[in-house]
Amino acid sequence: MTKRMKGILILFLFIPAWFVLVGYPTLAASKPPAKGTVLPQFQLEVDEDSEAKGYLGLSGSGKFTIPEIKAQVVVIQLFSRY
Repeated sequence: MTKRMKGILILFLFIPAWFVLVGYPTLAASKPPAKGTVLPQFQLEVDEDSEAKGYLGLSGSGKFTIPEIKAQVVVIQLFSRY
């Protein structure tokens, strides 16, 4: 076996090992939260549009938290550009 072939073989063994050690835990950490878990506390800016405030049942300005929304069910959709 030539030196070049050994290098290629090592590379093909390294890539799967790297994925198992580095890539897989990252994918596992990006799974959605389990059903029934608690949403972490965070604050959002109150929209200045009075129609949007009325829809959410909010008043005033500044920031609000999800429990302040007056609704039985709140659906949160997150977007990421990356």
